[in-house]
Amino acid sequence: MKDNLKFKKIILIVIDSFGIGQAKDAALYNDEGADTFGHIFEQFPNIKLPTLYDLGLGELHPSVNYKQKMGYSLKLNESSYSKDTLTGHWEMMGIKTTVSLKTFTDTGFPVDLIRELESLTNHVFIGNKNASGTSIIQELGEEEIRSKGKKLIIYTSEDSVMQICGHELVTGLDELYRCCKIARQLTMREEYKVGRVIARPYIGNDKNTFERTANRRDFTIKPPQETVLDILKLNGYDVWSIGKINDIFCGNGISRETHSKTSFEGMLQTIEQAKEDFTGLLFVNLVDFDSKWGHRRDVRGYANELEKFDSLLQVLLNTISNDTLVIVTADHGNDPTFKGYNHTRECVPCLMFSKTMKEYGVLEEADSFSEIGMTILDNFNLKKKSYMEGESLLDKMIFF
Repeated sequence: MKDNLKFKKIILIVIDSFGIGQAKDAALYNDEGADTFGHIFEQFPNIKLPTLYDLGLGELHPSVNYKQKMGYSLKLNESSYSKDTLTGHWEMMGIKTTVSLKTFTDTGFPVDLIRELESLTNHVFIGNKNASGTSIIQELGEEEIRSKGKKLIIYTSEDSVMQICGHELVTGLDELYRCCKIARQLTMREEYKVGRVIARPYIGNDKNTFERTANRRDFTIKPPQETVLDILKLNGYDVWSIGKINDIFCGNGISRETHSKTSFEGMLQTIEQAKEDFTGLLFVNLVDFDSKWGHRRDVRGYANELEKFDSLLQVLLNTISNDTLVIVTADHGNDPTFKGYNHTRECVPCLMFSKTMKEYGVLEEADSFSEIGMTILDNFNLKKKSYMEGESLLDKMIFF
């Protein structure tokens, strides 16, 4: 089963929200002109990303005059009917979402749902609207504190999410998680079925000092069918996750899970785990790019985070042995210069590197994130399911 593998280890790193220009169908999402990387580069043309450029990022974007030096690169379009974290990751692992998940962007959550949630949790829920996570905490956090945790903040976005905020010292983490678990049960009903219920803890004394903490938790629905992760695990391969990957897949197909407080810590954990002896997939999500910089429309913060990532990526590439393939990609866009504060429908990069690559270059643009998952299955000599899109990229690359 584990003989004749091209790579013993595959490390898949998701720079959460790192889009590289509007997708082919951006107009359907009112996202024409969205370009996460392009607009960051426009404001910070001297951004230092030598490792990403060497791997081909500059070749994928017309604004950057930087020639690729190693690895293979291509652009991926999302085929799922969404631009959400959940569906983006699921598509990478072979599941195309053909029916958009429930959203409550324009109306907030139904009164009946809120009343039932209040009855079961013994809390009053305030907010209940489409909002930025940081702004709604500034708006309503003091009210929660005055209520001594009796009131909790609830809000949504353009994505299929219910987000509940609680002050770590007033409401407490355990109580916030308890309420979110109840909300998850209620929103498993078809009329309320959102992709994720997210616990959003924060600290601070007033609207000028409130800040969200790293103790976020995502309570997701399970993927509707077996994913690449399930196939790997069922066939005896290791599937290790770092960051919120375990939450995104509801624990399905994961054999070891590591929590990260920051994306910087997530990369340090990746470097260390890459040195361990395993056979299979190490799947990493770096959420700060999305939650701290994209949604907050903080261009400088996003640029700084990219530079930190680039330095650690070079450390990782220096660390790996010949038995390892590294793939760097994203799950959607979140242009920090764009209107609003939500995700943007964009292409994402797929940058692949191994020390055994004989040549380098740009591959043809693909129409599904599933190319990644199919490449992983192919490497481990496993067959994809009939419902899975995409083809392996392994035979398009030349190795020693």
